[in-house]
Amino acid sequence: MTPALVRCGRPAGRTVERVTSAPPSTVPLDDRFARELPEMALPWHAEAAPDPQLLVLNEPLAAELGLDPAALRGADGVRFLVGNAVPPGARPVAQAYAGHQFGGYNPRLGDGRALLLGELVDADGRVRDLHLKGSGPTPFSRGGDGFAAVGPMLREYVISEAMHALGIPTTRALAVVATGRPVYRETALPGAVLARVASSHLRVGSFQYARSTGDVELLRRLADVAIERHHPAAAEAENRYLALYEAVVAAQASLVAQWMLVGFVHGVMNTDNATISGETIDYGPCAFMEAVDPATVYSSIDAGGRYAYGNQPLIAEWNLARLAESLLPLLAEEQEPAVELAVAALTRFRPQYSAAWTAGMRAKLGLPEGLDDAATGPLAEELLELLQAGHVDHTSFFRALGSAARGDVDPARNLFLDLAGVDTWLQRWGALEPDAAAMDRVNPVYIPRNHLVEEALEAATGGDLEPLGRLLDVVTRPFEERPGLDRYAAPAPEDFGAAYRTFCGT
Repeated sequence: MTPALVRCGRPAGRTVERVTSAPPSTVPLDDRFARELPEMALPWHAEAAPDPQLLVLNEPLAAELGLDPAALRGADGVRFLVGNAVPPGARPVAQAYAGHQFGGYNPRLGDGRALLLGELVDADGRVRDLHLKGSGPTPFSRGGDGFAAVGPMLREYVISEAMHALGIPTTRALAVVATGRPVYRETALPGAVLARVASSHLRVGSFQYARSTGDVELLRRLADVAIERHHPAAAEAENRYLALYEAVVAAQASLVAQWMLVGFVHGVMNTDNATISGETIDYGPCAFMEAVDPATVYSSIDAGGRYAYGNQPLIAEWNLARLAESLLPLLAEEQEPAVELAVAALTRFRPQYSAAWTAGMRAKLGLPEGLDDAATGPLAEELLELLQAGHVDHTSFFRALGSAARGDVDPARNLFLDLAGVDTWLQRWGALEPDAAAMDRVNPVYIPRNHLVEEALEAATGGDLEPLGRLLDVVTRPFEERPGLDRYAAPAPEDFGAAYRTFCGT
């Protein structure tokens, strides 16, 4: 089911209220984070939205969470989605965390424009966070206004739902609500709040904050929460905190390999955006790479290319080293053996990442699972060199390669200028008898092409939601080639991509 685009009428009132009818009262929000880690939870409330109107609602996700989509569209439901109607038992909090931002450490970041409304249990019994973004200033705002504009919140909705459809672990978007409040950036823009769902919002920066307090028992409680919530097998290990760290290393290695395989550029891989669960979080200055180039940067604030596409595995490893530093007091009583344990665990990141990337590339190339990594790796690396040299579109090539596996090499071959080089490669690859059907299951036809995202966001900011609805329908069914959607599969015009940059929206 495609997420539904809806417009709602004006709600009554502006004050924070307690809801006594569905949807919140039927699925109560817990306050477990606030209870378990009160030192990291600042009770706060969302700013009243003058005129909240629902722009987009993810009906399948709402049902998965046990929420009634029809009730969410009502006046009480819309106020709930902006934090202005708080259900009984809920205790919204701004979460405290630290973080390295572009390599510089800030000991007190926290939710500067966000609130954790609480936790709920979904249809499968999993605990999920319900979190608001753009809900107004908090004591962590650091001079910012705490609000968000319609465009960036819809960007997160589109990209996160596309990532989910691609099978990549991610936070999810439940809804975007226009607030009726202008947000001032370079110009006045319509404001909005995103309702986001995650396995949790625990991050490397959470552990950095706990460690910075000098309170080892707080650090221990935080680690115990992370184990229970995300990596329960660690509880059975002889050294549960080392096992937790090893699990996070493995989760991040797998996640970043999946980003690389689809050409996703996160853009802001700060430690406060590295989750303990292994989910992708914070779709600010992010985009999908088109022409293959490791130096690809889309973030307007990444002038040095720290978070360029090709740097992402190394940055993930760097972030995990910061997590190790934070966990040292829990790994062993003395620092030296603790460091030795952490270093040994971190050295597993590169082989784990390499194994995940090689397995994923083997699938993209349609090669049999039993094929030796020593054969897959060089073949894949040679291909990437050809793609980069020819400035070939990443997504188009891998999808066209499925046709080559069926005997029609022209769609893939014609993307290159170096025909001799690609012919040699295609012959070597074809001799391995690739599985075309298997390739089509992992190589998307459609991704959120940057020019189409911008087109949809510009229209939505101006009040026209139709382009956004069409784009969502396409990118949430990425592997299914459909007639009449050629423009959604085509790269951006040449005059678009060279200077394209995305912004965090603050």
